[in-house]
Amino acid sequence: MKTPYLPKGFALTYLGHATLLFETEQGARVLIDPFVENNPRCPIKNAEVGDLDLILLTHAHDDHFADCLPIAKATGCYILAVPEVCAYLGSKGVAADKLIAVNKGGTVPFDDLGFAVTMTHADHTSSINDNGTMLYGGEPMGFILHIPDGEEIFTIYHAGDTAIFGDMRLLSEIYTPRLALLPIGDHFTMGPREAAAASALLSSVEHVIPIHYATFPMLTGTPEKFIEALSHVEATVQVATMEPGEVIRG
Repeated sequence: MKTPYLPKGFALTYLGHATLLFETEQGARVLIDPFVENNPRCPIKNAEVGDLDLILLTHAHDDHFADCLPIAKATGCYILAVPEVCAYLGSKGVAADKLIAVNKGGTVPFDDLGFAVTMTHADHTSSINDNGTMLYGGEPMGFILHIPDGEEIFTIYHAGDTAIFGDMRLLSEIYTPRLALLPIGDHFTMGPREAAAASALLSSVEHVIPIHYATFPMLTGTPEKFIEALSHVEATVQVATMEPGEVIRG
């Protein structure tokens, strides 16, 4: 299988489940959905995350959010999330000037970090586990990452936790992502059959990296099942399975 294309100087590290770390040509380090210390598939601990500029949060369920506070407090990084999650983090001691409250449809440029991010729809739920009390966590999101690539812009679609939805076709038409990260685990998100159909909707995508699978027994979707399901839809994507700790570099 051909390794997915990434722009020069860009690196993507898979940390298991739906947690990813990426680095830009400018040397910025960004963590998506920090489920590290509590993640049975993550090969590192919170203290090993290292310097961090920004955390991107798709939503506030524990398996995406559990290590956000300790990592943010240890690194002093910024956090981008929906307003409800930002308000919660502020109530727990994160400085207001470190919180970037956004909502679906908005684009935030991080010129000094070497990318921009657009918040997209995700068909899921979101809640915050506050010491056993369930709080409203706002709406879940996905992300489009816009990365300079010479004179062009290379885009990556991180779907977050989501079911399939028809407007994935619009996301492909508007942003033309070439790489997508799609959940395949089933039970809480798309399973392999739905992820294959989503791949067909995302007509601009060349490679899909499966995420949100194998972490817990109830997540029964596998890359093998996803690849088999792709044979039944009109999609030309290649599947790029990453093991926890694996890095792809441009």
